[in-house]
Amino acid sequence: MSEFSLEINHLCKNFGQTKIIRDLNLSVLPGERVAIIGPNGAGKSTLFNLISGQFGPTSGEVLLNGVPIHGKKPFEINRLGLARSFQITNLFPNLSVFENLSCSVLWSLGHTYYNLKLLSAMHDVNERANDLLYALRLDQKRNTSVSQLSYAEQRALEIGVTLGSGSNVILLDEPTAGMSNPETAHFLELIIEVTKGKTLLTVEHDMGVVFGLADKIAVLVYGEIIAFDTPSNIRANKAVQEAYLGVPA
Repeated sequence: MSEFSLEINHLCKNFGQTKIIRDLNLSVLPGERVAIIGPNGAGKSTLFNLISGQFGPTSGEVLLNGVPIHGKKPFEINRLGLARSFQITNLFPNLSVFENLSCSVLWSLGHTYYNLKLLSAMHDVNERANDLLYALRLDQKRNTSVSQLSYAEQRALEIGVTLGSGSNVILLDEPTAGMSNPETAHFLELIIEVTKGKTLLTVEHDMGVVFGLADKIAVLVYGEIIAFDTPSNIRANKAVQEAYLGVPA
């Protein structure tokens, strides 16, 4: 068993002649919260797609708890303990909040997909979905259709569905994008609370969220990580200031 929850070794991804990810290396400890920042076009979403199986690498490897996952399908990676959210909310809009959460926990509890009418008889599913419902502070929206939720509520539910798989490694892709300042502050507290004890990687542009959430920050520029350190050290890093924060070195 590896000491790291997630290891990325010499990862490369080319689209034709264009190199998007270039010999990228990153190791994340269990329970560590890592924010990945970088300018537009740096390769952040491509990196998440490589880790979660949407893309296969051109070369290199990705290890989850010491097990190679590069080249596996997304659902296979999910069942090995890694889950992700997306920039665009990906929920069942015509189902209720509770039904979405119930669907998300089935596989982690050893069930296959059932007719929704049978879910009410599945006590373990109901208990786990209820736990998530209250953790997300969505208990007042239990029977509300997803299409009737506010944007921030949908984003919260998206995290709940991601957590429903029981995965210990969570990837959040721009979780606070499009939120107001009060919504962002509330959502930051929620993320910290519901991911406690889990390994977390997040792509985020809001630097207040980054510095409020991350144990470490990885700075990605032109497909390469130019710095990986604590928030205070990243803030003082001259190369980061020049490449990302817009301050001459």
